[in-house]
Amino acid sequence: MEKLTFYALSAPEKLDRIGAYLSERLSRDVARHRYGYVCIAMEALDQLLMACHCQSINLFVESFLKMVRKLLESDKPSLQILGTNSFVKFANIEEDTPSYHRSYDFFVSRFSEMCHSGYEDPDIRTKIRMAGIKGLQGVVRKTVNDELQANIWDPQHMDKIVPSLLFNLQSGERTESRSPSPLQASEKEKESPVELTERCFRELLGRAAYGNIKNAVTPVLMHLDNHSLWEGKTFAVRCFKIIMYSIQSQHSHLVIQQLLGHLDANSKNSATVRAGIVEVLLEAAAIAASGSVGPTVLEVFNTLLRQLRLSVDYELTGSYDGSTNIGTKIIKAHEERQLQEAVIRTIGSFANTLPTYQRSEVMLFIMGKIPSLFAVCNSRPEGTRMIQVMLLKSLVQVTAGFQTTNMLTALPSSFLEPLLSFSLTEDPEVRLLVLQILLSLIDRHENRPKFANMSSISDISVLKLKVDKCSRQDNLFMKKHAQQLYRHIYLGCKEESSGREHYETLFALLGLLSVELANEEVVVDLIRLALALQDLALSTDEALPVYNRCAVHALVAAYLNLICQLTTVPAFCQHIHEVCETERESLPFARGRLLFNLIFRYTSKITESLGGSGYNTERLATPYVPQYTDEDRLSKRKSIGETISLQVEVESRNSPEKEERTPAEEITFETLKNAIVDSVGMEEQERERRRQVVEKFQKAPFEEIAAHCGARATQLQSKLNQIFEITIRPPPSPSGTISSGYGQSQSRSVPIYEMKFPDLCVY
Repeated sequence: MEKLTFYALSAPEKLDRIGAYLSERLSRDVARHRYGYVCIAMEALDQLLMACHCQSINLFVESFLKMVRKLLESDKPSLQILGTNSFVKFANIEEDTPSYHRSYDFFVSRFSEMCHSGYEDPDIRTKIRMAGIKGLQGVVRKTVNDELQANIWDPQHMDKIVPSLLFNLQSGERTESRSPSPLQASEKEKESPVELTERCFRELLGRAAYGNIKNAVTPVLMHLDNHSLWEGKTFAVRCFKIIMYSIQSQHSHLVIQQLLGHLDANSKNSATVRAGIVEVLLEAAAIAASGSVGPTVLEVFNTLLRQLRLSVDYELTGSYDGSTNIGTKIIKAHEERQLQEAVIRTIGSFANTLPTYQRSEVMLFIMGKIPSLFAVCNSRPEGTRMIQVMLLKSLVQVTAGFQTTNMLTALPSSFLEPLLSFSLTEDPEVRLLVLQILLSLIDRHENRPKFANMSSISDISVLKLKVDKCSRQDNLFMKKHAQQLYRHIYLGCKEESSGREHYETLFALLGLLSVELANEEVVVDLIRLALALQDLALSTDEALPVYNRCAVHALVAAYLNLICQLTTVPAFCQHIHEVCETERESLPFARGRLLFNLIFRYTSKITESLGGSGYNTERLATPYVPQYTDEDRLSKRKSIGETISLQVEVESRNSPEKEERTPAEEITFETLKNAIVDSVGMEEQERERRRQVVEKFQKAPFEEIAAHCGARATQLQSKLNQIFEITIRPPPSPSGTISSGYGQSQSRSVPIYEMKFPDLCVY
């Protein structure tokens, strides 16, 4: 062997003849079953291959690959393993010169076949499968970086390589991926087909460029489909953890997009399959972090929201095609509910990877998908409600952990106003979701858990609240939206269907407003609101159940105890604490009522104590009265006829005939500042008004639209008649007037063609 190696190195042009001779001998020995000579020939070829790196090695390689192919075609497992080991050694050699005509198609097919070996002896079967995995690894290493070789990323090759690896990954011991990088395995682990397969799979994915990701991931999706592996979730999640950890981070969004496309393609598959894909998306998004969404942010959320809506439709209809024909696949409602929860969690997972400005866009996008209070679903009203609930739950997930320094830009009117309108619905679940969303948006210092219990604490320093000075942007936000928030809090307390969780959430909302967004003016308004709620609980005019009255009592007591300590006005704190002590000493059965009688009776003391610290006592002495709007009335209406009639009423009230002249407003600095702040809101209100008008004419019955248009046409006709009367009346004569016989002046009608007009008036 030494002499042969020396001769080959001395005369490299003889390598091709040496290879041809050894190849001929090996073929003859294989046919004659002389396996000892076969091993000698292969060892000689291996040593020559490792020693010689000259330009003429290409012809020698052809003979070498011919011999390896001969061994792989053999029925003997030992020869197959021998040929594979020789090929792996060859794959690790970096050739100096490229080869234009070499093909590895046979090796891809044969090694993939070995990966699926079904040999009877389990030990030999394991060795054959491991040899196949090593062979595929060698093919990848040899071809992946050589542009002149056949493209290993072509679907014809990936459709063989990837399923072979997944088959061995699945059939062995299922160990969880432990790190984002390939592990350096011990000798014992090298004997495991599962570990070897995972290393090979990671290496393959790690070499994938931008344009090859799709070809590498598609066979994974097909394999999971063909073997029904989505339903178990565990193996599918493990596969995509390996993928997400192995590929380059900037390519993560490509995998996400393929998963979303696959989810759409399986829209009519069972809920367990779709839930499996969604769970994989959830895990993949957590790994990919900021790179998971990619350039098409809204498309990701649009796909997930579409799946949510489809799931609701499937749950309501009971089938995938909307029919109940014999043979139609029956849908299990609980499986669809599990899918819906998984989609909602996934939406939140994706949102957590986004920066603040993109998350605000997603919030607006989801809000635009929620059926409004004016949307009437005559066929399936329950479907509209379910979609509202699901999308609001999605918003809860998106807004969790939301942080912003400028509330005015992060929460525009186009988002906040529709959100608050849902807090006026009769559905308690919808109202609670809206309150939870508001808490997430307002809480910027993680104070929300500290208001979890609605109780009176003698010293709030134990809560360790994080309080920052209210910024200019926060002041502008409250100036624009505070009255809306107060009104919705007040009306939320009046709802008879509100339960304990509602009142606890309302208390948390009041507490967060006091901590996060309160200046002196806001503090005064919040105290006025608390006193108005107290009046509401004591009022005999309101038909509130006893439970709700007691809950409002408890809410106001806890909040006044909180706000008095936040204001740090000693007289105010002392007064509230004295009332509380008086209440504790009073009769237990009259606790809530007596406490609030005392507070109500001594409201003037609150005004005096705060006035001494610079608060606006005049404003504090003015009782808070919520302004009811048409929105409140519309939110309670169910029939479209009532909605249209109310809209007609609103439009007629705003018609020009009803308008009165108002005196010219004095322009001050405050006026200009308000105009600047409200300009954006006015534009958004105008757009919303136009949308409502269009929606009305799209969904209202023809008879009501005709009646509405007829009324406006009559009004237009009367105006035209007035104009015609003015224009048809004879004009005054340029020659003046003539006197009648009774001493009265009478206009003399002169034809137009006889009138004398000034030159400047004639064209």
